[in-house]
Amino acid sequence: MSGASAQIDTTLAALADPYRRQVVDLLAKRPRPAGELARELGLSPPTMSRHLRALRESGLVEESHPSFDARVRIYALRPEPMVHLLRWLEESERLWSEQLLAFKAHVERAP
Repeated sequence: MSGASAQIDTTLAALADPYRRQVVDLLAKRPRPAGELARELGLSPPTMSRHLRALRESGLVEESHPSFDARVRIYALRPEPMVHLLRWLEESERLWSEQLLAFKAHVERAP
């Protein structure tokens, strides 16, 4: 399995959870503190922490600490995993389009 393929598997596994997809949607708008994400999604801090850990481990998000308070964790999206996924989806779409065009041509040639 290639590195890109392994990254796609990891990304899809992380995005399989609906709460994690909601976190990605929220972070697509702007970076946010963990507490704000938990409130937005109606999750307890420990539950939010588990989801954020899974997203961090997948490489989809990164964590930083503002200089004014090291206890605060700010989460932001990382684009690299989504780039791999987008390329895979584009290639899949191209292959399906070719197959459908070939099928259409075959049907149109049939008596």
